[in-house]
Amino acid sequence: MTSSILNRVAPFVNGFRGYDSNRLRHDLIAGVTVALVLIPQSMAYAQLAGLPPYYGLYAAFIPPIIAALFGSSRQLATGPVAIVSLMTATALEPIATAGSESFIAYAILLALLIGIFQLLLGVLRLGLVVNFLSHPVVSGFTNAGALIIATSQLSKLFGVTVDQAEHHYETIYRVIEEAIYYTHWPTLALAALAFAIMIGVRRVAPRLPNVLLAVLITTLVSYFMGFEDKIRIPIERVESTEFTQHLAKFNSAISYLEEKATQRVTLRGRYDSLAAQDGVEQYTLLDLNQKLEYVGVDIDRLKKEIHQERTWLRRYHLTGVTGQDGEVRYFPKDSAPKGDVSDNHCWRIKVGNVPLNPDELTFSCGGAVVGKIPEGLPSFKIPSFDFSVALGLLPMAMIISLLGFMEAISIAKAMAAKTGQRLDANQELIGQGLANIIGSFSRSYAVSGSFSRSAVNLQSGAITGMSNVTSSLVVLVVLLFLTPLLYHLPQSVLAAIIMMAVVGLLNVKSFIHAWRAQWYDGMIGIVTFIFTLTFAPHLDRGIIIGVALSLLLYLIRNMKPAMAMLSLNIDGSYRNRERFSLEQCPYVAVLRYGGSLIFSNVDYLENQVLDTVRNMPKLRHLIIVGNGINEIDASGVDALSVLVDRLHGQGLQLSISGCNDSVLDVLKRTGLAAKIGENNIYRSVARAIDGVWEKAHVNVDEANCPLRVPPFHPLGISDESRRAMMEADKQHHRDLIPPWKKRKDQ
Repeated sequence: MTSSILNRVAPFVNGFRGYDSNRLRHDLIAGVTVALVLIPQSMAYAQLAGLPPYYGLYAAFIPPIIAALFGSSRQLATGPVAIVSLMTATALEPIATAGSESFIAYAILLALLIGIFQLLLGVLRLGLVVNFLSHPVVSGFTNAGALIIATSQLSKLFGVTVDQAEHHYETIYRVIEEAIYYTHWPTLALAALAFAIMIGVRRVAPRLPNVLLAVLITTLVSYFMGFEDKIRIPIERVESTEFTQHLAKFNSAISYLEEKATQRVTLRGRYDSLAAQDGVEQYTLLDLNQKLEYVGVDIDRLKKEIHQERTWLRRYHLTGVTGQDGEVRYFPKDSAPKGDVSDNHCWRIKVGNVPLNPDELTFSCGGAVVGKIPEGLPSFKIPSFDFSVALGLLPMAMIISLLGFMEAISIAKAMAAKTGQRLDANQELIGQGLANIIGSFSRSYAVSGSFSRSAVNLQSGAITGMSNVTSSLVVLVVLLFLTPLLYHLPQSVLAAIIMMAVVGLLNVKSFIHAWRAQWYDGMIGIVTFIFTLTFAPHLDRGIIIGVALSLLLYLIRNMKPAMAMLSLNIDGSYRNRERFSLEQCPYVAVLRYGGSLIFSNVDYLENQVLDTVRNMPKLRHLIIVGNGINEIDASGVDALSVLVDRLHGQGLQLSISGCNDSVLDVLKRTGLAAKIGENNIYRSVARAIDGVWEKAHVNVDEANCPLRVPPFHPLGISDESRRAMMEADKQHHRDLIPPWKKRKDQ
């Protein structure tokens, strides 16, 4: 008992039993190797989540240690991952501006909520709840997510900036439109160089850290070429009245939007307060609601105006011209005065979601880099908790929790199959939950298990969670001493790293595999894929539709279980007579029922039985083969009881065969077994037919009953028929394999 409690509270203790210097050496090598991939990937994924890149380093510091110590898997590498990062951005985009202080605070709060939900699932031993996310749903979502992630990096690849549209495909259209108008070629060239390095090193020397090499080389190129080239100048040095006017319109619209937003918050507060009071006149509430609608219309109009002005400003390119007085002034690209010395640069203004300061406008003719990273460790503090925001984030937190855990446990199972380690899904939930909870106190956003880094960890010889601790210590060294070296890392290179990482998430074969297994599984995967792409960036809608469709089809299948009339096959087994073109005995019907007998399908069984009786006027005995009945509820018992009465009323007898012990116990407890007759309940269909055949054939002259005499096949059968018979025999042998063995083989 003490050992069991210790394994639950501190599972890492088992990993250190018999730990020696040889194991430590393997873990240290694996940890350093994983860190070389983790550092650039974590910064790239933080950018994908809408956070400053260095928040990826924060997420790669504490959470991997906690997950390794308290999780079940010894090789699972926890940290920032693509899907969870994308879902974080999706959850926070409606309530805050990416990269802002409030956005960062909400990202940390979301990590806390995810951790709490995962921890509760693990403590309550509810890890099976992830089964609500079927494999076709996850496959469809993952493939769509990979495309969304890859295309979301196109703007950084081409060095352009666009406003987010309501739908992801609209945003991509804007990116393509902007890239056609203007592409920053050095940005694209560095991204192409990063791709070439990663792909080339992976093929030529797969043991080398290709991602780290791409980061090192491109950062050096960026530094020596002066890739980031920006200036800050007052508007007086911009020789363009048109530019000044558009800048003023943009600032005015931004300020007016802030006023309207504040007004809407005030009106909403007054409306909610009055609506909660008794005796308030309906006219007052209607008046407030009308004012809210007017404000909403104004806000939508201002957003469109801001988008138009921001797009115009971004497309307005300037060139610097040195006058005779030696001062550099900036003219429209095609309107620079002739005779003066021009720098031949294409200066573009940096414009975001806040008013621009006319006294200090930022222009750039270079590319975007990571920039300054705060030195030192992240501050440890309690995440700011806003109850209303937390309540709004809770549904997405639950979805991200389940998706992240499914990704982590799938990876852990794949590695456990190679190492022979025994996994505990609930303990892994506890480890992932604690990693997110404690990580949120160190300014980390949500994390999960990484497929690529876990594979590197295993291939590098990791034996225990000490490898993940080593990776975190390497991140610690980077945070303390090496952050200035990352200043010139191009953001287009981070985009290239993300795109390379998500290529592995694309798996078209999963749709084909699901369709071959069951057509409806393939359809669920495809529908989830399509709707996830359609509704992006609202990714939760795609998952909800996929889950709802899975449950709906599950209910439909349970409402109409597979049923078949059986007859004796040439191989001596009782098979579906329609499928194998077998004869039917007119006096005994053998009806196989392939599902649990519960409230949702009792009418279906009754209708099928009555149709059989109606279509067989000579019928004397009906046998229900219940090998597929794993459960029977009160509705099922009542339906069978009514069925027995109706059949007896028509002079027919009913027998049941193949029911398991739990179903038989229910029949006995409810008295239905006695009503059917103990002598009419059989263990197998063969015994049932032997038991009822003589009574059903009294005064009947049927020399070759299809239930007793196998069908005759002449020797001169065609090759096609022979192949069909052989395939039928193979299928029969497959059907004889016990269910538990089938699951093991699959």
